[in-house]
Amino acid sequence: MLISLNTAVVSGQKKTAHHSPDLSYIVDQYAHEIEAEVIAWRRHLHQYPELSNREFNTMKYIAEQLSSIGITYETGMAHTGVVAVLNTGKPGPTIGLRADIDGLPVKERVNLPFTSKEETEYLGQKVGVMHACGHDAHVAIMLGTIKVLNKIKDNLKGKIVFVFQPAEEGAPDGEEGGAALMIKEGLITKYGIEVIYGLHISSVIDVGTISYKPRGTMAAADRFIITVHGKQSHGSKPWTGVDPIVVSAQIIMGLQTIVSRQVNLTNEAVVITVGKLTSGVRNNIIPESAEMIGTIRTLDTTMQRIVHEKIKLTAEKIAESAGATADVDIKIQYPVTYNNPELTARMLPSLEKVAGEQNVRVVKADTGAEDFSFYAQKVPGLFFFLGAKPKNVHTIDAPPHHTPDFYIDESGFVLGIKALSQLVLDTIIQTK
Repeated sequence: MLISLNTAVVSGQKKTAHHSPDLSYIVDQYAHEIEAEVIAWRRHLHQYPELSNREFNTMKYIAEQLSSIGITYETGMAHTGVVAVLNTGKPGPTIGLRADIDGLPVKERVNLPFTSKEETEYLGQKVGVMHACGHDAHVAIMLGTIKVLNKIKDNLKGKIVFVFQPAEEGAPDGEEGGAALMIKEGLITKYGIEVIYGLHISSVIDVGTISYKPRGTMAAADRFIITVHGKQSHGSKPWTGVDPIVVSAQIIMGLQTIVSRQVNLTNEAVVITVGKLTSGVRNNIIPESAEMIGTIRTLDTTMQRIVHEKIKLTAEKIAESAGATADVDIKIQYPVTYNNPELTARMLPSLEKVAGEQNVRVVKADTGAEDFSFYAQKVPGLFFFLGAKPKNVHTIDAPPHHTPDFYIDESGFVLGIKALSQLVLDTIIQTK
């Protein structure tokens, strides 16, 4: 079945036998009615987060809520994923909605009644676990959307597939996971998904607002490992060896000149970040090697290729100049998150209808990455941001994602439910 790209048919402007203009009103009213329940779901999940590919209790909790709603589902896709289906039994489009479910290795610092106290082991270290990117809110909003759409099921057509996806933050080393694994295990083909929507809560965008961007909206994310091989020696006599730590420091600074001096930043943004540097065992021993791990963010495939080439050249030549060697390994992780421009234009009125035209804003691309990008490579996709910053907090002071102080205003959840529900309603009436 093809999704019509007729932009003249938008929001509730065209009435058909299967879609009453009152449905949006019902969605609005019921979303407010279940707000307290949605917040309770989020707070439970926030208190008990789990890391990627380890979301076993999260999977069980989602399944319990789906059972109480009375909707068909299966568990275990991509290890800990849950896929629920609302089948109307009537011909129509198959629409995918996606929410991610994993937490992060971050120790929470926010003092809340439902603050996470969870701890686990990550990369050999004892760490706290926190929903520091809002995936708990995504799950709660999705559950609320299911409850709302299930209430008006008799007025809908086609199928809605609700994807609770694990490991968006990335599977542990040596494991597969996330959207790529769900696709590999047949999510798109098994359920026949034709179009997919997703949202991401934002701690730095005003609550009550929605942000979006056509085409490339979030960056490709690549992981690099640079291993510098030097010559071990006594720390008191560095001239008898080759110090891989000093060489690594020079490489780190050299990488930043790729961004500032070697790529055209007026085209798209580029970020190269070294997030971890490991070397040595003792204060007075110059070690034999050092390893740095980092991330590359690009929004253009040509720039992505150029940056990869320049990272390799920079690391190898700086090492060579110091008498060391450098091995560079770059792994492509997530592609650019691409919003289909026709779909985005066609569904923009749906977002404006629920949020108000003045509260829906087009923004520049974000250098963060999202594995929603894998779905959008297979079928037309639209991914947008839902504001959750308290209005009395200045953007500069709002704690960013992936930090111990991450905080969101739960009053924005209702808008998230209404937005996803309206996208479903309008996709149905626009489908031929």
